[in-house]
Amino acid sequence: MEVRYASHPREVKTYDTSRLREEFLLERLFVADELTLYYTHVDRFIVGGAVPVKGQVKLEADPHSIGAATFLERREIGIINVGGAGTITVDGQPYAMETKDCLYVGRGAKDVAFASADASNPAKFYFNSTPAHQTYPTVKAAISEASPNHLGSLQNSNERTIYRYIHTGGIQSCQLVMGMTLLKPGSMWNTMPCHTHNRRSEVYFYFDMPEDGAVFHLMGEPQETRHLVVRNEQGIISPSWSIHSGVGTNSYTFIWGMAGENQIFEDMDAVAMKDLK
Repeated sequence: MEVRYASHPREVKTYDTSRLREEFLLERLFVADELTLYYTHVDRFIVGGAVPVKGQVKLEADPHSIGAATFLERREIGIINVGGAGTITVDGQPYAMETKDCLYVGRGAKDVAFASADASNPAKFYFNSTPAHQTYPTVKAAISEASPNHLGSLQNSNERTIYRYIHTGGIQSCQLVMGMTLLKPGSMWNTMPCHTHNRRSEVYFYFDMPEDGAVFHLMGEPQETRHLVVRNEQGIISPSWSIHSGVGTNSYTFIWGMAGENQIFEDMDAVAMKDLK
């Protein structure tokens, strides 16, 4: 498990591209038959991925790394499948997972294992995990069961649909909020006009991009913006003080996860376009 530490915005102003990527880019999330984990001190997120090909991949971590005997002893997790069909088994109970299905697993689950239905088209399980203070039930939701919100316009190149899976009006959790945004063909911008939310941090995961595609992800304080070039199936850590928006070379999909003081999706501090620098 790779550890990322929190960074002060005053220091980030001095970072070059290499340092920005080292601190905030999650460059490799999917490795066949392995569990990939990143631990960030930004709201104690654990971000990861699992691609089971030859057999099951189990959700586990070094007990010393998380100070617990099992991964979910004091944590909750949201998992979205972005690959082929698969199964997540939680304490002996299997959950069939098609692409873009979400599974929430509450605190206290002991055994979680990932499997693919077809090794030639394996499942790709992307997940966010945050500390939890109580237990909520394990719940699965297909994209058809998520709460859709249509935003933007083709005129502004940001026509998109936001699907909320884990939120106050959907799957219940302690603090994790998680969903997915699908851009319409011809739209490239996300989360613009941009915002910050000093009460919560966020993690983005970009996918459904061609091999030569890229998203120019904007980050930093509104008056000190920076950018990172993000490729298919890579993630970005977004501290609470940072904007988080981007523009792609083509349409794409991204998963967002949030944690912090509250679970109110609309709790954000808007940044006027004229104030961006």
